[in-house]
Amino acid sequence: MGTSSARAEASARMTRAARFVILGALVCLSSGISLPPKHKETSFWMKSGQENLRHILSLQNNQNRAKNVIIFIGDGMGLSTITSGRIYKGQLKGNTGEEYKLVFEKFPSTGFSKTYNVDRQVPDSAGTATAMFTGVKAQYRMLGLDELAKYNTCDKQGNENSHLTTIATWAQESGMDTGFVTTTRVTHATPGALYAHVNNRDWECDTTVPVEHRACIKDIARQLIEDEPGNKFKVIMGGGAGVLGLTMADPEPEACKREDGRQLVHDWLNADPGARLVTTTKDLMALDLANATKLMGIFGSDHLPYAAVKPDHVPSLANMTLQAIRMLRKNKNGFFLMVEGGKIDLAHHQNLARMALREVSELDDAVSTAMQNVNLDETLIIVTADHSHAFTMNGYPERGNDILGLTHNFGSLQNYETLSYANGPSFYYHRNNGSGVNDTWRNLEVENSRTDPFYRHFAARYIKDETHGGEDVGVYAIGPYSHLFRSTFEQNYIAHVIAYAACFKDWPSHCDQDYNRYFYEVSSQSRSASDLAVVSVALLVLGLLAHLSR
Repeated sequence: MGTSSARAEASARMTRAARFVILGALVCLSSGISLPPKHKETSFWMKSGQENLRHILSLQNNQNRAKNVIIFIGDGMGLSTITSGRIYKGQLKGNTGEEYKLVFEKFPSTGFSKTYNVDRQVPDSAGTATAMFTGVKAQYRMLGLDELAKYNTCDKQGNENSHLTTIATWAQESGMDTGFVTTTRVTHATPGALYAHVNNRDWECDTTVPVEHRACIKDIARQLIEDEPGNKFKVIMGGGAGVLGLTMADPEPEACKREDGRQLVHDWLNADPGARLVTTTKDLMALDLANATKLMGIFGSDHLPYAAVKPDHVPSLANMTLQAIRMLRKNKNGFFLMVEGGKIDLAHHQNLARMALREVSELDDAVSTAMQNVNLDETLIIVTADHSHAFTMNGYPERGNDILGLTHNFGSLQNYETLSYANGPSFYYHRNNGSGVNDTWRNLEVENSRTDPFYRHFAARYIKDETHGGEDVGVYAIGPYSHLFRSTFEQNYIAHVIAYAACFKDWPSHCDQDYNRYFYEVSSQSRSASDLAVVSVALLVLGLLAHLSR
């Protein structure tokens, strides 16, 4: 007993002492009193921790209807990419980088999304985007179809039975305007998941659809222009002129060239006299949006160029986001917008770490632009990734070391890169094939090409295209019902939160009084838990069946 009492008293003294240290540091900092040099760093962290605590305690849940929804997809933007991207942007601003925060990292609500496909531990963008936009987990490399559809094989009846509706359709049926912006082709996997239903994500134009399936299914470009919900989008912006039958002056090769003679962009323009097509930054920013009913911006034959090397006539992601919001917010019922930073992924696939981090910075700028042009009391903004990459930040570099620079282990005879890949095309470039154990890899300390934007970081195994990663990705949210993004959840959950927050037609939501009553009010009454569960499940199933039966 004596020993226990003594320990308790000692613990109490330590707790009281810690409180005095914290309070004393805060008082000194707030009153401008100078502290001895050896305590300044301690005081900084004390103050930083307390300020963050105070901020979190002050947050209140926003339970307004999400009149507007904007979801930003950093394609391939895993946690290692966000961390290194944060440091990269901070260092560009002259800081050490580690303490910097990207705009979306300041959002009040965060969670983790599990990205696997129903048939793959490590996913691709088609299956993950389908999950986020339909509320249903899907297969690898397939768009808008559930797990019963067959990959690379079109069966008309089977596809009809597997057909999934998307957030774009739900929003349109609710009277909202819709659109998307991407730095990839407008028919690429992530934007394609908003409107397309195909057995292979590569079926972007007629020539990529196998001959035996062309009578069974339209290519993705035709689905965008001819079918709902694609033909109802008020905003379409990105690359991919070739798949749409539009000729561009840029030297980029076309991913796939139409052979059916269809000029789908002209079909889109002819369907609506108020539709406007722009192909340059100047035309985009000068467009009279008040007198436009639809906006299409096509800025390249294939994917748009990387931000670090793009010409001025190609708009930034922030430019496109701004004009998309200005176009869509004309609708008094609100809007849904998807913005994809798609070239983060493409840079990683080629081991282009510098390019990937620059694309993260571009996405962050677009998020900042969006926040400045909407009312956050009525706009839900979500920033997430579809999947991660085989990309790592490693070693023991000192704080403030160039994130694109070199590091070393104590006792190591050769420095190596802080950022590297588990696999990818750069393996043979870094392989030295020397005779000694320390001559295995190229000496990067004398490598002059490392500042080139197309320099490829080290990869430990050769693969033509670096692979995705399978770990969970972050979800960052602000605005109405952003607090529903908490803990770790399946990726398809994102669509359910959006539908609930925006009160989409026929979806269970906080605007549905019956649903709201049984899920929230009845819990405080005397109804038994079993009765509540039965009614709750019944209401939920009825709501979902209404969608599946359409």
